[in-house]
Amino acid sequence: MAIDTIEASGKCLNPVTLNRDGSVYYCGYADWRSGFFPGSIWYLYELTGDTSYLPLARKYTEAIRPAEHLTWHHDIGFIINCSFGNGLRLAPDAAAYKNVMIQAAKSLCTRFRPNAGVIQSWDVKGNSWQSERGWECPVIIDNMMNLELLFEATKLSGDSTFYKVAVAHADRTLSEHFRPDGSCYHVVDYNISDGSVRHKQTAQGYADESVWSRGQAWAIYGFTICYRETKDRKYLDQALKTFNRMKNDPHMPEDLIPYWDMDAPNIPNEPRDASSASCIASALYEISTYAVSDAASYKAYADRIMHSLASPDYRAALGTNGNFILMHSVGSIPHNSEIDVPLNYADYYFLEALKRRKDLDK
Repeated sequence: MAIDTIEASGKCLNPVTLNRDGSVYYCGYADWRSGFFPGSIWYLYELTGDTSYLPLARKYTEAIRPAEHLTWHHDIGFIINCSFGNGLRLAPDAAAYKNVMIQAAKSLCTRFRPNAGVIQSWDVKGNSWQSERGWECPVIIDNMMNLELLFEATKLSGDSTFYKVAVAHADRTLSEHFRPDGSCYHVVDYNISDGSVRHKQTAQGYADESVWSRGQAWAIYGFTICYRETKDRKYLDQALKTFNRMKNDPHMPEDLIPYWDMDAPNIPNEPRDASSASCIASALYEISTYAVSDAASYKAYADRIMHSLASPDYRAALGTNGNFILMHSVGSIPHNSEIDVPLNYADYYFLEALKRRKDLDK
């Protein structure tokens, strides 16, 4: 197991993926993916009931505590909610995590741009690749995943500001990010002064108008969160519309593990993306608990995804694959980065989906 390997090193490491030479790539606390490994340990504890996971979950969660003060990117929601959020939920003595959650939400809200009504995703200053795209206030669909932190912070603090920022961002995303067929753009760039839309593009998909699979997964999952927290049906309707667009895509493989982009030019010889599949499955299990027509069909579809992910085609043999659970995910083909590799967020949402599936049997 990855935990045993890391513990044996005597270091507090945070595994993300594999390098090109097959070695494990570890990240620091400011990396957007730093919350998924500690979050996975919390889920292992929850799934197994094995209390030996608890001190490990706490250790690797505490290691990324400095992220609560990050203000230079939007992914503090991913980082803190997946780690401290799960810890607060599962460890009754983890009351100190409450303050971390609230501080992280405050940090995230510093990126709210009121004229556009959105949380800015990336900074566009300096020498970053984002600065070279000519963007002013880029918002990516991934940002929907960070809103859960804000909803939780309102419940923890009683301060409705966090809730209002989340709803404002969700509403603007709902109105600007989606095409008539239900698929979403990756990036919408806003004029920071008057809030108008400047560009609708991609950064990690095949083309501006293509269907980047993980973007669709973020949209399905993110708007499901918004429905859960607000009970506003328009959010669930969008999640369902985006899911149905993916489900009915003529290029969707029989095993339901999507290509990294459903419009990539070399299908069926394009890489699959297990991270998109695990995220969609987790969202579908939640959707199946709501008052939607044919709710059982969403559970059944998620079951089919999970059956594929649990097969030898995607689930690695123990002790292989750098000790990650799933094989065959994609980070960003346009950046020639993390192509057909394990990714810690694929594992995280796979474990979360297992937990949600288990809950459905109670």
